[in-house]
Amino acid sequence: MSHATSRLDAVVIGAGAAGIAAALSLRAAGLDILVLEARDRLGGRAHTDACGTPYALDLGCEWLHSADDNVLARLAPERGFSLDKTDPPWSRRPLRCGLGEAEAARFEVDQAAFWERLERAGAEAQRSGRDHPASDCFDRQARGNGLIDAISTYYNGAPWSRVSAIDFDRYVDTGVNWRVRGGYGAMIAALGGDLPVRFGCHVGRLDLGGRDVRIDTAQGSFEAGRAIITVPTSVLASGAIRFDAACDDHLHAATYLPLGVANKLFLRLDEAEAFPPDTRLSGSIDQRDIGTYTLRSGGRALIEGYFGGDYARHLEEGGLAAFVDAARREIAEAFGSDLSTKLTPVVATGWASDPLSLGSYSHALPGHADARCVLAEPVDSRLWFAGEATSARLFSTAPGAGEEGARAGVQLTEAVRQQISLRRA
Repeated sequence: MSHATSRLDAVVIGAGAAGIAAALSLRAAGLDILVLEARDRLGGRAHTDACGTPYALDLGCEWLHSADDNVLARLAPERGFSLDKTDPPWSRRPLRCGLGEAEAARFEVDQAAFWERLERAGAEAQRSGRDHPASDCFDRQARGNGLIDAISTYYNGAPWSRVSAIDFDRYVDTGVNWRVRGGYGAMIAALGGDLPVRFGCHVGRLDLGGRDVRIDTAQGSFEAGRAIITVPTSVLASGAIRFDAACDDHLHAATYLPLGVANKLFLRLDEAEAFPPDTRLSGSIDQRDIGTYTLRSGGRALIEGYFGGDYARHLEEGGLAAFVDAARREIAEAFGSDLSTKLTPVVATGWASDPLSLGSYSHALPGHADARCVLAEPVDSRLWFAGEATSARLFSTAPGAGEEGARAGVQLTEAVRQQISLRRA
């Protein structure tokens, strides 16, 4: 087993968007650093792969949300990635299975009323300090509650009953959404392409008992003055990494910020030219466990299916075949069985069963919106946690992760400078 031969200023655990941003900040400050990554690639939950197609498929995050105020949107051109500023598919009314025009219009009214109630309820909960599940905002008489709940599984990876009204209200969205040509995951990986990274390096224990932080891994032990942890909250809560008791409050906070599940399915579409680009299809309005589909996603000869929450977990257990069966059935309800025969499976994601993520992105459980702030607090001025789950305004997004990684990097650097000043005094 190899061991570090020299003391590092800082170690960053995880090379997703947060870890890359943290490492870039630390390196810019002139610190001696190392990034430890359990995967064999950069990017974490941002991952681009062609999967045997001519296209760059984003298997994780895909959209630059709030793109007009998004640091990654500004960095993409600098790394040679152009931006697709076409309006996103969800900006247009989707085709809805089994609904006439009047029923579809009624659903849009009910959905808008739900969003208005949720916005008011979130603001009031913040004023009063009394949080509650976002599902309290349902109109129990509305027929479309199933689909409104399904939308939460796409947004949050979980139904509204498991989502804090305060937390959701804090999310900032300018409504501008762009794609990255060449892949969002590929762009994030390019940002960290020249960082010092140890791949395949699983961290098993982190020890704060000595003067330095000791990190025990499958590739040996490393010692550093300080460390930044950017692994997902569900992994932290699982006990996959052992920590000292000093981290108990942070690990407890992580249990209140679980990762929901959102999975994708890509299908090749024969005779794709019969459909306009980015044609949306949504299932029955009275069901939560349904997928939503984009035909000719990004103008490509593909259908991109999206599944969230417990439905996504259930399909994931059945593998690609389960996703394909569900998609064929739901698409056939809208277009007939002829179209479903023109679909060829490409790939389905499985983020819930990925041991290095155990989900897709975080949501705060009702009553625990402030767990994000707890997790973001430093431990003994030597250890920081960072990622999309520590962002109060951009959680569940790669820019939120990047901002938090940079924040932790700045705070760590300041702690080093203060220590040096005290030694000189």
